[in-house]
Amino acid sequence: MAEVSRTAIEQAIQRWTEPFLGMDLLTAGAVERIVTEDRRVRILLRLGFPVGRYQVQLRAGLVDVVTAALPGIEVTVEVGWRVTSRAVQVKLKPLANVRNIIAVASAKGGVGKSTVAANLALALADEGARVGVLDADIYGPSQPRMMGVAGRRPESPDGKSITPLENYGVQVMSIGFLIEEEAPMVWRGPMVTQALTQLLNDTRWQDLDYLVVDLPPGTGDIQLTLAQRVPVSGAVVVTTPQEIATLDARKGIRMFQKVRVPVLGVLENMSIHTCSQCGHAEHIFGEGGGKRLAEEEGVVLIGALPLDGRIREQADNGRPSVVAEPDGRVAELYRQAALRTAAQLSKLAAAPSSPFPQIVVED
Repeated sequence: MAEVSRTAIEQAIQRWTEPFLGMDLLTAGAVERIVTEDRRVRILLRLGFPVGRYQVQLRAGLVDVVTAALPGIEVTVEVGWRVTSRAVQVKLKPLANVRNIIAVASAKGGVGKSTVAANLALALADEGARVGVLDADIYGPSQPRMMGVAGRRPESPDGKSITPLENYGVQVMSIGFLIEEEAPMVWRGPMVTQALTQLLNDTRWQDLDYLVVDLPPGTGDIQLTLAQRVPVSGAVVVTTPQEIATLDARKGIRMFQKVRVPVLGVLENMSIHTCSQCGHAEHIFGEGGGKRLAEEEGVVLIGALPLDGRIREQADNGRPSVVAEPDGRVAELYRQAALRTAAQLSKLAAAPSSPFPQIVVED
């Protein structure tokens, strides 16, 4: 039998749309090399986002589509990934030891933004990335409790900088570590922005691929100032389905557009509720609001998370869903949202230069 041609293999690869990138792997530039020998084909992939867990599914999907298009050949797929720095706002430089900052915003309180931020960070770490969380909600810091590090205090080895706490493989920093949990923050806007920039810049982040920043709700002076001072690679806007929430989420999208921060997508939280007793499913807060918002604003719908009491319970207990039930349905939805977020970020323009050497991960 004649050796299969490279062109035929490339055409076969293009038949499959990678679900998180939204395009085929050849068009995405993820095919690093194709090696053929008789009727054996070896495809080497290099993606721009972490695929530690997902690579098994990715490999199987590509093998299936190529063997279906070219019967009789033996296909093997090798997967590697490398996270590189993406461009940030004009006049701002990427933070030292942090390749990319992802802002998680809601523009409206009560939509589960902090829970989403924690689980997205944990899901990215679960895929093999080095991840940190910065709790930028100075008035209502919740990440210490959610990430299971409440009551602990970070150390300062030199009296000028702070070493972040770590749990579940994620580095965490919050103003909540420096005050009593029930103490109110009666600060004006300038004090808040100064506190946040100090937390961001004075924390000894250690070689992060992603720093997830849990922004406070709203689109006022504080949020705008933070968006202008923090070198953000991309933003995720969290909403619930009802119109009053999507109206505010739209304002959040427009705020990021004003400061030239790419919106990676919209995540719809509390999308549907399934009764734990009878199994009846109901759209308590309306249906499809996040999807409509994403379509109207020309961004990706990153995911839709259910209204589930266990999500709240797990976050309150310091074990968010991704670590509390790693093989559960909710954790899988968070992982899909995290992969889609990282994949969308990988498609953006690269930063002019990288602050430190890149790390290549092979399977």
